[in-house]
Amino acid sequence: MKMERKSITWAHCFILIVALVAGTGLIANDAYATNGDNLMSIGPISRAMGGVGIAAPQDAISAVFSNPAAMCFGLYCPGSEFNFAGTIFMPKAKTRITMPGYGLDTGKQSSDSDLFAIPAIGISSPISQTLRFGIAAYGVSGLGVDYRDKFDLDPATPGDQAVYTNLQIMKFAPSLSYLVTPNFSIGGALHINYASLDLGDGTSSNFGFGAELGAIYKIGPVSLGAVYITPQKISHDNVANFDIAFGDTSMDDLDLESPQTLGFGIAYEPIQNVLLIETNIKWLNWASADGYDDFGWDDQWVFNIGAQYKPTPKLALRVGYNYGENPVETHSWDDTVPGFADVQGKNVPKTNYEILRIAGFPAFVEHHVTAGIGYQLTKTVSIDLAYTHAFEKEVKETGTVFNPAAGFPSPATIEASLYEDSLEFGITWRF
Repeated sequence: MKMERKSITWAHCFILIVALVAGTGLIANDAYATNGDNLMSIGPISRAMGGVGIAAPQDAISAVFSNPAAMCFGLYCPGSEFNFAGTIFMPKAKTRITMPGYGLDTGKQSSDSDLFAIPAIGISSPISQTLRFGIAAYGVSGLGVDYRDKFDLDPATPGDQAVYTNLQIMKFAPSLSYLVTPNFSIGGALHINYASLDLGDGTSSNFGFGAELGAIYKIGPVSLGAVYITPQKISHDNVANFDIAFGDTSMDDLDLESPQTLGFGIAYEPIQNVLLIETNIKWLNWASADGYDDFGWDDQWVFNIGAQYKPTPKLALRVGYNYGENPVETHSWDDTVPGFADVQGKNVPKTNYEILRIAGFPAFVEHHVTAGIGYQLTKTVSIDLAYTHAFEKEVKETGTVFNPAAGFPSPATIEASLYEDSLEFGITWRF
């Protein structure tokens, strides 16, 4: 009788996963991010605590995302857990481009890409007393702006140089964790990525693959965690005509690579099941990632800290802070020759290149504050809410362009700013 019940449970879980993965692919759009173009975490519990989770994630979905080794130490052990989470992102991106020699001043315009829904699911279940299986599907990365109805850098040919970008990356991550000793676990996840990129000339989609390895060691009330994520390249075919200045009408390809990432975490639980404090540090190697190195991104350090307090066994209060150093370099460019920037073997006019980097991919918010609440509805079901605010960050570049009418150089500026708000909701079922 027990074996029959287990079989039915897994069948229902499989159906839920298939349905929600399909829904994830349909609903997610322009998933804005908070650390570079990566979401700082998945699920309302981790997000409410500033994105921590390498040493002590509190649910299955953040364990698969942050450190698969943590599945062996979850509150759901030795049973199973299913999570569904939804995020509403509300980014506010603005830009202004001025080129007095050309009579161009766009004014400060707001992007029309300002409201997005991102679902995520996760599950963790035992295979044996020391081995656990987990799987998660979620939108992990993305950027996008839409200024098509606000201005066009080449009014003579409408739509020719409108500023529009849309990058989104979905991840499907089957995972395993193994309890080596009662205090030490290791884990790994296969990352199957599906990405789409649109730079205004149509969408290009493709798959990419990678892996995540992690470990956790517990010493009394202290947990130590470490995680490594491999680089994950995705090739986008025929996504834009980068060397249009040479009269080339063919579309060009662009490789974008999620960076290799190394993270460490430490968690301290001075009062068991009442108070938890965790801090993480992560290094994202953008400077060596294909595509991002071409567009002048630096390596990024991310620091976060979060706390969870349970005044009663059913109620959890959470707060956090996340700092992700702006990875986007600022330049002072000279396009009077005219000049060109090399993007994977293609010569892109410098002014177009800088506009795409700064206005098209404003991935430079740094400071985030977070808060949330969780409540245990029944012995098996709980709900969680979280709020995140990324404070506004402004970037300004100056350059020089050639003024063909006057026959001499003319100044140019690109200004962009971004702040973000997001709301997260999650429901957890333990069985």
